[in-house]
Amino acid sequence: MIDYNTALNIMHRYVQNENLRKHMYAVSESMKQYAHKFGEDEEKWAVVGLLHDFDWEIHPNAEEHPIKGSEILREHGVPEEIIRAILSHASYTGVPRESLMEKTLFACDELCGLLIACALVQPTKKIADVGVGSVKRKLKKKEFARNVNRNDIYKSAEELGIPLDEHIQFTLDALKGIAEKLGL
Repeated sequence: MIDYNTALNIMHRYVQNENLRKHMYAVSESMKQYAHKFGEDEEKWAVVGLLHDFDWEIHPNAEEHPIKGSEILREHGVPEEIIRAILSHASYTGVPRESLMEKTLFACDELCGLLIACALVQPTKKIADVGVGSVKRKLKKKEFARNVNRNDIYKSAEELGIPLDEHIQFTLDALKGIAEKLGL
């Protein structure tokens, strides 16, 4: 097993963009909170969230991310279970999401991006001022946060078996816990 600090060192080595780092912190915290809820290994799930996009700056396209990144993770001794979860978060890799951890990563990834975008358009720029209703309204506006895949948000909540409103609220609460780290 790789510990959180080792994963953090890997992430910092490959990710220089502060906004991408914040996205990865957000997904990591959401994964950790879901692991707690489900009675799973919180550190392992946090590591998966932290590393899921670690190679985006060096492989910013579907042909390479996260496939080539998985090779780098193997070189760092990251366990196959974590690598598989990371591969499964991108539907185009062909790696099916089977475990609860894999489904949760898929569910947290795009939603965290949307929630951060929702916070940044608040007058206060605080995640604490974002509510489920406003998130759902923004979800319907395709011009808002264009890079967020809405279909993945709907599909992932369904795969996870959690109603969308509940998933949004749970993830918002997770991000509120690290608002300062996210600058929100």
